[in-house]
Amino acid sequence: MRRPVGLTLLTAFFVFGALMAFLAFLGLLLSGGFLEPIWRVNPDAHRALTELGAWGKLLMAVVAIACALAAIGLWIQAQWGRRLAVGILAINLLGDVMNAVARGDLRTLIGIPIGGALIFYLLRARTRAQFEVRSAAV
Repeated sequence: MRRPVGLTLLTAFFVFGALMAFLAFLGLLLSGGFLEPIWRVNPDAHRALTELGAWGKLLMAVVAIACALAAIGLWIQAQWGRRLAVGILAINLLGDVMNAVARGDLRTLIGIPIGGALIFYLLRARTRAQFEVRSAAV
């Protein structure tokens, strides 16, 4: 059975997320180094993560690892990968809502319909069936 295009794109999305989180981790680890210009994209995130100290570095490392594992799980069509991806997206969705409400950052509202659509895609019966086929074949 052919891999659905949606799963391939979602896998690429999580690979991109893992790479960006890893770059943020390295940017925090090597503060003031060659990666310092990446923080121009989101100086608020840099400030917040720097204030967390070692916890900020740990958070970005965990996010990078979680996204990488979700990408692998989605690619091999493992149930755990789908569940992990839904969990990551749900946490991100909750963070977007909290940022919009608590901080008044309305830019985060764009993530709500996107995250919701990705979760809907992963939870729909047709997508779940792709993972059941893979699980039965193992």
